[in-house]
Amino acid sequence: MAAFLARILGNGTETRPEGGEAPPPLGPAAPVGQWAYAGVAVASLGGPLALAALYAPSIAGGASSSAGLAMAAAAVAFGFPLAIWFGYARHISSAGGLYAFTEAAAGRKVALAQAGLWALSYLLYLVYTTAQIVYDTLPAVLPGETRYQTPLEVVIPVVLAGVMIAGRRVALLVIGLIAAGQLAVAAALAGVTLANVTTPAGSFGASAPAGSLAIASGQTALLYICGSLPFFLGGELGGDLRGAVRTTRRGLLGAYLATVLVITAAVAPLAADPALTRQEIPGMAVAQRFAGHGFALTVGIGTAVSVAGVILVEYLALSRLAVAVTGWPLRRVVPGIGVIMVALSPVLLISPQAIYDRLLTPSLFALWLSELVTFAVYPRFVARHGGSLPRAWALAAGASALAGYGLWVTIQTSSLSL
Repeated sequence: MAAFLARILGNGTETRPEGGEAPPPLGPAAPVGQWAYAGVAVASLGGPLALAALYAPSIAGGASSSAGLAMAAAAVAFGFPLAIWFGYARHISSAGGLYAFTEAAAGRKVALAQAGLWALSYLLYLVYTTAQIVYDTLPAVLPGETRYQTPLEVVIPVVLAGVMIAGRRVALLVIGLIAAGQLAVAAALAGVTLANVTTPAGSFGASAPAGSLAIASGQTALLYICGSLPFFLGGELGGDLRGAVRTTRRGLLGAYLATVLVITAAVAPLAADPALTRQEIPGMAVAQRFAGHGFALTVGIGTAVSVAGVILVEYLALSRLAVAVTGWPLRRVVPGIGVIMVALSPVLLISPQAIYDRLLTPSLFALWLSELVTFAVYPRFVARHGGSLPRAWALAAGASALAGYGLWVTIQTSSLSL
């Protein structure tokens, strides 16, 4: 532990030479295994059920006649950020995640700015997302839930913080169960949709207006951005760098492909019935129509749990970043974040919707700006490691364009709400 912290305090980055021995994992726990890492990766990507049942169908509504093409184009567009993260991770496996990547490319000062923006974004997310679950998602699933919104707003952060404070093994187990459960429900939803809604051939054609199709594809690609979170477990994978790379690629790439598959299967058929994309929770409406109220309730509650799963993964990543930047012990960082999260949750009771709206814009703005920094400096990193610069510039341009689009959408949305 002391040697590990010394490395962090020395340069903020735990960089493993190709084929070299890994430093000890973060803390006394055993290295994170392949399946545990895969669970974190699945939960981080939206999670899949929330994307398949709620976000992706709603976004695709503007280009519903080309819903399948929009989902496929979004998957391709997000390949640019994925390729960059994997490019960094071939040489770096660290608790610092994106901060460590950025430092290796552009130095500590730039990395600290990137980490500050990233941490601000996710701290705000931890605070306001409970309001989204309690006041937006659950009322559409359980109308009677409105009677319990005040206690739920307080209890949910306490439960999530309790899971994290209970230790890494408990946290990974809970995250893994959430990941497996929601992926199973998302796959079942996709099966119900495919079995009952005939997918028109035009769903994968450019029948929708070009502008609407581009917006649906771009905004769906933005939904996958939390896929960077598993990289913050890099300091806990154990073994040499090759083993860490193998775990990372299998876990995250497998989770991404599975997520894309279930989302496309659930959304593409909706081109035949665009009205479904305009429901409060489109996936729940599909389940209600074709599989009955019981499955619809499972989809709705699962969607809320899916969002909570992302909160846990963000909490996990934020704690590792804090250790990497400050050198503070993890056993103090995790409860500290929990205290902040629990202490601020009652503040939302003053005006949940207004506070949620106020926090959402700066959180998203900071997130996309932090990602843009990491993408933009990637060619410098590749130049230092003797890689292909034309390919690096192409990847950086594509990923930066996506992050820039995220910034533009955030600014536009904020302007419209004023």
